[in-house]
Amino acid sequence: MPQHLSTAEPVHRLVPSPAGRTHLVEQGSGPLVLLVHGFPESWLSWRRQLPALAAAGYRAAAIDVRGYGRSSRPREAAAYRMLDLVEDCAAVVHALGERTAVIVGHDWGAQIAAHSALVRPDVFRAAGLLSVPYAPPGGPRPTEVFARMGGDDEFYIGFFQEPGRAEAEIEPDVRGWLGGLYTALSGDTMAPEDAPPPHFISPGAAMRDRFPAGALPAWLGEGDLDRYAAEFERTGMSGALNRYRNMDRDWEELARWNGAPLTQPSLFIGGGRDASTTWMAEAIQAYPTTLPGLVSSHILDGCGHWIQQERPEEVNRLLTEWLAALPGS
Repeated sequence: MPQHLSTAEPVHRLVPSPAGRTHLVEQGSGPLVLLVHGFPESWLSWRRQLPALAAAGYRAAAIDVRGYGRSSRPREAAAYRMLDLVEDCAAVVHALGERTAVIVGHDWGAQIAAHSALVRPDVFRAAGLLSVPYAPPGGPRPTEVFARMGGDDEFYIGFFQEPGRAEAEIEPDVRGWLGGLYTALSGDTMAPEDAPPPHFISPGAAMRDRFPAGALPAWLGEGDLDRYAAEFERTGMSGALNRYRNMDRDWEELARWNGAPLTQPSLFIGGGRDASTTWMAEAIQAYPTTLPGLVSSHILDGCGHWIQQERPEEVNRLLTEWLAALPGS
């Protein structure tokens, strides 16, 4: 285990990046671990990992991805392409005075982490992926795949891809919509398996129509939901949704890496009740080929999509054990 150096209180910083500025919250000192959130979240989704990583002897830095929180929000949808997000992450590492880092991501952040390690192996020496498995670039055009999913229902990614459409549903009641999505995808509050899945939208309906009613999940306090909602009420949703509007562009621009394995030491943690785990089961089965540096892979029984928030103690243990085993840690 790395020598404990500091568990000082978390510090908010703005650092220069290709986005303009990237907001981050850092805690501790030691080898740098960059934490990248998914949709629709912020640095706050790592609030229970920052002190644990600091106590284990690491410098943990949780960013707001461009378009979120206090980071810059370019207007053009094309500014949210994967290659730009990769360069944001590399710029943060350098702005913090480091040459290399371990990168850990959840949901879209897992995709950003994997592609950062793939495209910038000079900066990212290891990658931890939560919720969304690694699948090499390539395959069919994404929008063609999404259009075939769901039959008469519409897959949520297609809904998100149309500029302004999801914003019109979410922004009149950001807090209610976020709370509904968090509840729908949490292991302790998601609807029964025979209920209509929340990832699909019936003709003429809203996405939120399939969100379950009732109490918030155990991991999400009213105050936490207030903090998430306040950020999106201030920024709007377009910056976050623009990630979905670049999937075909990414498919084209990442073609030079089609089929490429991720060779750095890696970690995967999935939720047993998370659709990402079941939909992408073949990607997990392909890990011996696609993740030849895989150190450990875990499926958390009964856990939903919000892994590090639903199971913070278990995730913190898995993360720190993995980090301790890395060369140079």
